[in-house]
Order: sequence, then structure tokens, then C-alpha cells
Amino acid sequence: MPDYNQLNFKLGLEIHQQLETNKLFCKCPSITNKKEKPDFIFRRKLRATSGEQGIKDIAALYEQEKNKLFIYEAYKDCNCLVEFDEEPPHQINQHALLTALEIALLLKAEIINEIQVMRKIVIDGSNVSGFQRTALIAVNGQLETSRGIVRIPTICLEEEAAKKIQEDEHSITYRLDRLGIPLVEIATSPDIRNPEHAKETASLLGMILRSTEKVKRGLGTIRQDINLSIHNYPRVELKGFQDLKSIPKTIEKEVARQLNSPPKQKEVRRINPDFTSTFLRPMPSASRMYPETDIPTIEIPQSLLSKIKLPELIAEAAINIEEQYNLLPKLSQEIIKQKLNFEDYVNKYKNIPPEVIAAILIETPKEIKSRFNLKTEKLKPAHFNAVLEALNNNKINKESIIEILSEAAKSGDIHLEKYKAIPLSELEKEIIQLANKNQHLSINALMGMIMQKYRGKIEGKKVAEIINKVKKQ
Repeated sequence: MPDYNQLNFKLGLEIHQQLETNKLFCKCPSITNKKEKPDFIFRRKLRATSGEQGIKDIAALYEQEKNKLFIYEAYKDCNCLVEFDEEPPHQINQHALLTALEIALLLKAEIINEIQVMRKIVIDGSNVSGFQRTALIAVNGQLETSRGIVRIPTICLEEEAAKKIQEDEHSITYRLDRLGIPLVEIATSPDIRNPEHAKETASLLGMILRSTEKVKRGLGTIRQDINLSIHNYPRVELKGFQDLKSIPKTIEKEVARQLNSPPKQKEVRRINPDFTSTFLRPMPSASRMYPETDIPTIEIPQSLLSKIKLPELIAEAAINIEEQYNLLPKLSQEIIKQKLNFEDYVNKYKNIPPEVIAAILIETPKEIKSRFNLKTEKLKPAHFNAVLEALNNNKINKESIIEILSEAAKSGDIHLEKYKAIPLSELEKEIIQLANKNQHLSINALMGMIMQKYRGKIEGKKVAEIINKVKKQ
């Protein structure tokens, strides 16, 4: 493991999070992952234009030299002339703007009092117009981490790009269902100290975003890019993180690549499935930005900010549940993420310890997936309430719950009668008879025979206690 301090390691994150609302500059709904045949197909070629400084961006020129034809697939229910670049953008989505402002306030950032929408030149085909609309909404935020404050110099609200479907030597096909969905972009300063700190920072930012309950969830709705440099090596941007777990490994491999690479140049690199990276394009510059003339500046008065009610952060709510019910932190966090009213469960099933209730609700579905390779979509609140009610009234044993819910995961139905608990008096009688007939068997052998016969109907702990008692007689 390298010494990141000696390497003069510097790393900043860019988080891109889709918001749960209509598109940013039209009324189209934010529908993604369309699979059916498109309603429209059209083709374009794009070229680089000069930015506000009158200079053409190097990254844009690099894409132009590829001379690709861009093929766009569009749909009636989630695309309009704005996405086709055949109609000017409409007024900015107010719900998206307020959500972005809420996120900025949660990050203790200073809100810009007059927002100017800009055009960012992008001609890789992912934006039909040849540019992405983006607006700086806040500056000078911060995030508290276990390794100190991570500064957040900029928070932007911008359009999501189109999704690439396929590419060949001459053309790229994009699907436009995703184009125009509002994105919040959060950029940190290079205050991140090592790969694990990067993972922690990304996780904390994700927690804050989810706390608003106004962001999209699922694969592809949040992406992380990394800007990284070490001593005597220029900054490199790594694009394409979907999973937080991959962040440390990718950083480690990128540092190793830089230490062993003769070429030293600023560039954007794509993350590969094996955590290595490949060259994507030159690093873009500020010359690709210029004002969006179709949208007037947007004033943000203090009266508007005062109406924004900030939510309780998931982490704080999880800590409260953890302390109140003496739960493991990971269980408390999942209870909050899944929006479970845990207090109601505890009050309703008073004979079950809170930690057991939490494990049944949170851990059991995961165990069913891993042990039995079953999908758990068929498991409903009614299934969990049924087993908790039966356990609360001593009608079933805790050991039977995974069996009961596994069957429900397969069929959608629940069958408690198959797992009715065996009375202790009956169990003790059975064990005495078995022990007398098989006096040569060990405690473990007797235990195995009883558990096999009454699988899911008895507790292993009770069986062990009775066997030990019988053997001592």
C-alpha cells in the first residue's frame, strides 16, 4: 500500500444525482430505461463552436475529428421538440431548482442570488444540441467526514445526457428518454486523503441526497467522477463509477498506473470492469462555456430560501433509532433507508426484542437471496406482519422464519401451519425416548436427528438444553 502523503496525493469527487421530477427545461416526464421500439429516429452531425473566450475547446475538437454520425431514438411519452433541439428551452423546472437549493443548504453552501444558465459545449453526441445546459447555484459548501472537512466549491443544476446504446466505426446511437432529466452536480475540493476517504465522502454525499427524498434511486441514477493527481503527474479525471465499493480499488490501480507510466498528460479516462482505466479524451477547459441566451437570469430572493424546510438527515435519524433500541448501526441505517416505521413494529410485537424484529425485517430478505438465490419482490409487509404476529404469540419459532418467508418469496403465499411450534413437554419426551434407544450416540448426533425431524418447528438452543439435561440424568 503506497504512502499517499508522500505521493502528494490529491483527489476530488464530482457527484451527479438525478432528481425525481419532470425534465429540466420542458414538461416531459422523466422516464428512463425505455426498451420498446422508438417512435422517432433522426440523425445529426455536430461541430465544435467557440466558447465565451472565443476559443474552441480541445476536448470538443478531439470529438469533432472523429467525424461520427449520431443516431437518436426518441419517444412520444418522454421527449418533445426541446430534446430534439427544434424548440427553445422552457422556463426552468421550479421543483428541480428548489430541490437543488435544498441540497445546497444541507451542504452549508452559499446560494448564488442571481443564477445564469450556461451552455457547456459537448459534441460527443450525448446532447443533441451540441451543448449541455448547466447553472451554478451555490458555492463554498462543506462536508464533515471522519478525516476532516471536505470543501465543496461548487454545486450546479444541469441536464442529464442521452444514453449511448451502441457504437461502431462510423456512428453512435443514443436513446433520448434520459436526456434533459435534472441533475445536481456536487464538486469537492481535492481534500480527500486516500481511497477509503474517497469512498466515505461519496457515501456521505449520497446519504444527504437521499435524505431529501427527492432524488431518483436505482442503477444509473447517481454517478461519481474522480479528479486525481499525484506528485509530478498532472490531474486525471476518471469517469464511470456506479458502485461505491469500486472506488478504492480503482483509485489504487490508477495511482499504480501513473507511477509506472512515462506519458504525463491531463486527460479523461474511462473506468473498465476490472477497475483499470483507458483513455477517453483530452481534459476539457473553461473555454467550452458560454451563456445560454434563451433563458433569462433567475433571481433567488431570501424569501424563497426561507420557505425551504430542511429534512432530518438519514444518519441522524439512524443514530436515534440505534440508541433508542440498541440496534447495530447497519440495521438502523437500513430501517431509515427503507422508510420503515420501526416504532410501530416494536409497540405491536412487544414479546419480540427490537433487535430480532430489525433482523427479520432487514437481514432475512438478504439471507434468502444469498442462501437460496431467490428474488424477494413477492415479499410484502403482510408476510412480515404474519410471521411477527405468530412469533409474538409463540406459535412459531424464530428458526422457522427464513423457511416461511423463503416459501413466500417463491409463491407469494404464506403457510404458518406447517411450522407450528412443538410444545416443550412433547419435545422433551421425544428426546428422552431417542436418547434411551441410542445411548451410544453423541450429543451432536442426537441434536442432528432432532433438528432434522423438527426442522423449523423448534429452537436449536432449547434442543441443546434438553439433550444436555437428559444426558446428565
